[in-house]
Amino acid sequence: MTFRDFENTAAPTVGEFYRLNHRYQTLGFACAKKAEFASLSRGPAGVWEVCERLNMLVDASDTDTDLSQLEHLLQTAEAARCDNQPDWLVLTGLVHDLGKILALAGEPQWAVVGDTFPLGCPFDKRIVHSEFFKDNPDTRVARFQQGAGIYKEGTGLRDVTMSWGHDEYMYMVAKPYLPKEALFVIRYHSFYAAHDEGAYDYLMNDEDRELMNWVRLFRQYDLYSKSESPPDTVALKPYYTELIRRFFPETIEW
Repeated sequence: MTFRDFENTAAPTVGEFYRLNHRYQTLGFACAKKAEFASLSRGPAGVWEVCERLNMLVDASDTDTDLSQLEHLLQTAEAARCDNQPDWLVLTGLVHDLGKILALAGEPQWAVVGDTFPLGCPFDKRIVHSEFFKDNPDTRVARFQQGAGIYKEGTGLRDVTMSWGHDEYMYMVAKPYLPKEALFVIRYHSFYAAHDEGAYDYLMNDEDRELMNWVRLFRQYDLYSKSESPPDTVALKPYYTELIRRFFPETIEW
C-alpha cells in the first residue's frame, strides 16, 4: 500500500482541501483561532467519550484510508503497544488526533486537519501542494518572506506560530496531563515538511531536534498502521479506558 500519495490520489477533494487550507491559513488567522480556543471553555468531556464521538468523522485530507477516526486512533495505539513502546506513547497514539473534534463542532476541515507548517516565514516548497500558497495573502507581506521571517534562527518551535488545526488544539487540551515528549508529538505530528522532508531546521533548537526523533518514531505507527481492517473497538475499550485513567482525570476541559 502506498501512503501519502498526493500526486496520484483518486480523490480530487484532497487537492481542493489543500487549495483552501493554503489560501486561508495566514498568521493572523492562526493567532485569532489560538486565542479563541485557548480558554478551553467548550465544556468537560471524558477522553474515551471524545474518541467515540470521532467515529462520525472521516478526514478529508487523508488519502490513505476511509476508516473512522476512532478506528485510526486504535490502529495507531495498538501498533505502538505491539512494539512495547512506553505507555505514554501508546496513549499518544490514542489521543493524538482528538483535536479533530473541532470539525464536529462546525469548524471547516481546512482549519482542522491536514499537514501543518510555520507562519510568518517563507512557505517551503517541501510542504504538500505548496503551489497553492500563491493565493495566500502572507506571501505578499515582505517581512514574512525574507530570511527567517519574523523569527530569529534557532528560536525554537515553541515560539513559532504554526498553521491552526487539531494538533495545536489537542496540545492545549492535553498540556496539564502528559509528558513533554507526548505533547511534542501531538503538537508536531502533522508537521511533515520538518520530520519527513527536513524543512525548517533553521527555526529549531537542540531540544526540538531531539524531540523530533519521537515524532519520527511515532510516524511509523500513525501512518504505516493504516489498513482497511477495522480494530475490535469493543474488545479494546477496557484496556484503553484504564490507560486513560492513569494519565487523565474522568473529564477534562475542551
